[in-house]
Amino acid sequence: MASVVAVKTEKRTAADSQDADSNGKKPRKLLPSLKTKHAPELVLVIGTGISSAVAPQVPALRSWKGLIQALLDAANDFDLLEEEESRRFQKHMQEDKNLVHVAHDLIQKLSPRTGNVRSTFFKDCLYEVFDDLECKMEHAGKHLLRSVLQLMESGALVLTTNFDNLLEIYAAHQGTKLESLDLTDEKKVLEWAQEKRRLSVLHIHGVYTNPCGIVLHPAGYQNVLRNTEVMREIQKLYETKSFVFLGCGRTVDDTTFQALFLEAVKHKSDLEHFMLVRREDVGEFKKLRDNMLDKGIKVISYGDEYSDLPEYLERLANEICFREVSTNDWG
Repeated sequence: MASVVAVKTEKRTAADSQDADSNGKKPRKLLPSLKTKHAPELVLVIGTGISSAVAPQVPALRSWKGLIQALLDAANDFDLLEEEESRRFQKHMQEDKNLVHVAHDLIQKLSPRTGNVRSTFFKDCLYEVFDDLECKMEHAGKHLLRSVLQLMESGALVLTTNFDNLLEIYAAHQGTKLESLDLTDEKKVLEWAQEKRRLSVLHIHGVYTNPCGIVLHPAGYQNVLRNTEVMREIQKLYETKSFVFLGCGRTVDDTTFQALFLEAVKHKSDLEHFMLVRREDVGEFKKLRDNMLDKGIKVISYGDEYSDLPEYLERLANEICFREVSTNDWG
């Protein structure tokens, strides 16, 4: 067994050297307090930065504004809005009005006077926006998903603020079935928080394949948070595990995320979470790092370019998962 471990170590070291040579630059070192974590100690938080890297030609994956614009375009394509209504929505978008309220008004327009989302045009617009994601995934993005899946299979939990199911699609092609959960299925979410559903992805805003579970309006957040047992179990994860934020530039400002974690959890500076970001502007990076420390989040640079993230995350996943295998081998 020791010889197998040695071979794996040699392969990994060689791969790291090749990465450094092919990129022409030395890769960022892995932070000791992160790379020594065990996979079951981690909760990976997947943000829009990951989805936009996986399928960059899909505007709805890049930002909240991109999603609303894509829904508006779909509504226009299906002739669901009067010209005056369409102009009004477009004007709000250009003026950067409160996008949550713009989204709510648009969805209300597409879902007139019915509680059954399946019978509304909103579902059709959602499916149009996220149509054929499988064919739009790029190679570098698949590298990111491979590392996330590797950590999941070693015991890490995953939650996302994204509406897409790119990770689930990728996993299915690798022979692993992942279940998509949203906060409306309280029993399954409770089991997820209790680590009984590790191969499930919790979509805290919902997932497009279940329009009934999508949360877009402030009033909807109150419904999401009504089950105190479920929320408390999820909050325990934030207090007892290390969250790793991937592609999450604005996640800590998200209304749902704040209600679930930041507002409810005391003594945040005693926690140890991690946020992987690009170090482009030195001043902004330092400011973010200092601000996040008060929230118990260590901001780590994976490199100067977005293209540095897949290689960094791959090395991190290999390091953590290799240790899991070694520990199990040696008993």
